[in-house]
Amino acid sequence: MKQNIGFIGTGVMGHSIAQHLLNAGHNLHLYTRTRQKAQSLLDSGAIWVDSPAALTQTSDVIFTIVGFPQDVESIYFNTNGLIPHLRPNMVLVDMTTSSPDLARRIAAAAVEQQAIALDAPVSGGDKGAREATLSIMVGGDEPTFKRLLPLLRLLGCNIVYHGPAGSGQHCKLCNQIAITGTMIGLCESLAYARKSGLEPNHVLQSIASGAAGSWSLSNLAPRILNNDFSPGFFVKHFIKDMEIAAASATALNLDTPGLKLALELYQQLAAAGYGDNGTQALYKLYGDV
Repeated sequence: MKQNIGFIGTGVMGHSIAQHLLNAGHNLHLYTRTRQKAQSLLDSGAIWVDSPAALTQTSDVIFTIVGFPQDVESIYFNTNGLIPHLRPNMVLVDMTTSSPDLARRIAAAAVEQQAIALDAPVSGGDKGAREATLSIMVGGDEPTFKRLLPLLRLLGCNIVYHGPAGSGQHCKLCNQIAITGTMIGLCESLAYARKSGLEPNHVLQSIASGAAGSWSLSNLAPRILNNDFSPGFFVKHFIKDMEIAAASATALNLDTPGLKLALELYQQLAAAGYGDNGTQALYKLYGDV
C-alpha cells in the first residue's frame, strides 16, 4: 500500500535508503540542509519541503538519518523541528546512530503528542544501503515495529526488535564496539602481510573465509589494497559512535580498554586530516608499508 513518507538526511547511506522508498512507489517528501545533495531524488519524484516541521503536514511516517546527536536534537526539538508539530498517530523512525538517552527522550516526547518514535540505527555501510541489505536494530513500541516491517524490509534483510526505546541504539553500540577491534586487527594484519613480503591479496584469499573472517575483512580490506579510502562510513562519524559507546559503557560501570584504544587511534587519524575518509583509512597510521 502506498504511504506518505517523510525523509531527512541524504548522506552516504540516507540517499540510497530514500531511493528504495521511492522505488517502491511511496510518496516521499524530503528535507535536507543542502537541497543540491537531494537533487537526484527530486528528479526521481521526491517532493521538497522547506523544514522538518513541514514534513509533519505531509507525512504519516518520517525517517531520519543524519550525522551527529546534535543534528538529531535540532531536527526533533527545535521550534521548527518534528516534535512540536507532530500530528496524532504519526510515526518517527530515527536511523542515526545516536545516544540511547536521546532516543528515550524522543520517544517520550512523541507520546506526549499522541505519536510514536522508534530508534532504528543501521549497519552495513554504503554497500548495504545501496543493496538494501542493511542490518536494522529497532527499539520502541513493538506493535508499531511490526506495523512498519514492510517498509523496513525495503531497506534491510536483518531486522531485529530489541526492546523499549533506546534498545536499538544500545545494540548499535554493541556493533560499533565489535568493529573497533576488528578494524585494528584488519589493518595490522595487512601491514604485517606487506612487511613480511607476502602478497596481501593472497593473504586475504586465505584468511577471509577462515576463523578470521568478518564483514570488514571481506568488504573493507579489498578497498585498502586498492588504495580506496572513500567513505562507506566516515571516520568522523565512527569517532562519534565510539565516544557515545564509551560514555554509555562508563554509565554502565563497564571498562572497555579495546574501545578506548581504537578511539585514540581514530582520533589520531582525524587529527592527521582523514576525518572525511572511510573507516578503512586507519591503515594509513601504519605508515608506508
